[in-house]
Amino acid sequence: MVRLGYLGPVGTYSEEAAQSYAQWHQGEALTLVPVTTIAGCLEALAAGALDLALVPSENSVEGSVNITLDSLWRLDTLHIQHAFIRPIVHAFIAQTTDLAQIQAVYSHPQALGQCQGWLQAYLPQACQCPVTSTAEGLQYVAQSDRVGAIASVRAAQLHQLPIIATEIQDIPDNCTRFWVVSRQQGEGWPQPGDTHTSIAFSLKANAPGALLKVLQLFSDRQINLSRIESRPSKRALGDYLFFVDLEVNGRPDVVADCLLALREATDVLKVFGSYQFLDLGE
Repeated sequence: MVRLGYLGPVGTYSEEAAQSYAQWHQGEALTLVPVTTIAGCLEALAAGALDLALVPSENSVEGSVNITLDSLWRLDTLHIQHAFIRPIVHAFIAQTTDLAQIQAVYSHPQALGQCQGWLQAYLPQACQCPVTSTAEGLQYVAQSDRVGAIASVRAAQLHQLPIIATEIQDIPDNCTRFWVVSRQQGEGWPQPGDTHTSIAFSLKANAPGALLKVLQLFSDRQINLSRIESRPSKRALGDYLFFVDLEVNGRPDVVADCLLALREATDVLKVFGSYQFLDLGE
């Protein structure tokens, strides 16, 4: 039995993504295991309670899922195995069609952020209440006709709750990238067929030109960075970690050479894994 953890409960976008991955997965069938938080999902994987974890890493509107990045940095035994992208279509769910009666809207912070235009236009009076998952917000809708939730159409159907509006996300092409993560296998360096490598590093010193010297290592080897961003190191104000996605472009040896150089140029380098983007359809 291969246990695949995801952000639950049943009805989340992560569960839909996990089902798509399970259908693609070859070999032993996957057993889907809902976990209450993203961090808890990755921690359960690191502890051996799961064999794989599926976690959101980035949204086209709200950007990176910070808890995923922070958890991968904190947990040293995990590696990304695959990545794929799924469209995200949000629905507003409530037990009344009179939106003026809605006092609160519950959803995951990412979903609330992705629907700010609709919320301001139709529910300016409602308090926006973040919860741990989109599906969790539906339990509040079931208890009161004065609250609403943002979740998927499928989640509303599973909970037998009325759908008031669909496609309420600010950007029609809203989508989320998911990572499938396992416990560490090898160093995570690129192999033939891998298309991306994800890493993070800290600098040796907070000094002028320190980051430029590191970035020059990529430029010298003509390695494209498809994503780079900073996150607080949580050690001191102004101290940052840098998260980077590298495009392998059929040159795993060149990327491996760059990683060797990065080891010398950075204070701490963590390779989160090398992987392919899967096409799982919608």
